[in-house]
Amino acid sequence: MIRFDSDYTEGCIPEILQALNNTNDEQTIGYMEDPHCANARRLIQKWIGREDADVHFMVGGTQANVTVIASVLKHYQGAVCADSGHINVHETGALEAAGHKCLALPNSNGKISAAQVDQFIVNHYNDAAHEHIVQPGIVYISFPTESGTLYSKKELSDLYAVCQKHDIPLFIDGARLGYGLASSHNDVTIEELARMCDIFYIGGTKVGAMFGEAIVILNDRYKKDFRYHIKQRFGMLAKGRMLGIQFEELFRDGKYMEISRHAIAMGDRLIKGLQEKGYEFRYTAETNQLFPILTEEKMQELSGEFAFSHWEDLGGGRHVIRFVTSFMTKEENVDKLIAAL
Repeated sequence: MIRFDSDYTEGCIPEILQALNNTNDEQTIGYMEDPHCANARRLIQKWIGREDADVHFMVGGTQANVTVIASVLKHYQGAVCADSGHINVHETGALEAAGHKCLALPNSNGKISAAQVDQFIVNHYNDAAHEHIVQPGIVYISFPTESGTLYSKKELSDLYAVCQKHDIPLFIDGARLGYGLASSHNDVTIEELARMCDIFYIGGTKVGAMFGEAIVILNDRYKKDFRYHIKQRFGMLAKGRMLGIQFEELFRDGKYMEISRHAIAMGDRLIKGLQEKGYEFRYTAETNQLFPILTEEKMQELSGEFAFSHWEDLGGGRHVIRFVTSFMTKEENVDKLIAAL
């Protein structure tokens, strides 16, 4: 079975395995206070051009999302997001279980707009009964989106301006950040992204690490006592150096972007193959997540050799499926899939 169902079906880049083995006999302090985590923080601060950023490491994306959002919100506040957003549809109500509602807005190609967010917040406070309604307290987006699409620099800038206007933070889920930055459709640098939000995280689990995400807090308002939140949300990893070592290797000599560009190159190769064979796409194909429309017959035929995700039933025997390329996707496997299509 050749897997195109996710970008974490493989383990990690070999440099991480080697580094973990080389440091196995070291004795270090725990809870991400070791020299490896400190060095990884410096590498990330240099990469984003923000020495003032606080960097914290956690094991997974859902854990990072809930910890960040819950640390910001008061008990009566919720998170504004796209109705297709990860926190709304693919985290089993984790944020709601933490006591905060997802305030979902209709998405367009996986995205929400500054105008939508502005109108939603204005409407909230214009409602005479607004004290009886969950208050918008943070705006959550992902880059890339759950649909594999990208926010442009202008869209991000406009969205951040609305957040600043209403004095609420913008939080960017970067589980696939490297793939977004590496796309030829992207016009945002990492330095620019770090100036157009209050908090974001750098995905490792889906971009080369065995596990781990790096939360980057840019706004001083949200830095104080964040480690208390990490501990309370079960994220204070005792052997924290396991995270630091991985991010040291990911950000050594540009490795993070190198492997991200590989995933995008494999995605572009698959996009070209799909287009040449006349397949339509449900969402604009911009990154490593592709959503072609297949017939029932073709979907069943492919499932014998390839793993992929069924995304949506369009009726009439037509289905949206998801193919995902990764930091370790082999070119020959992409070519086999194209031939089978």
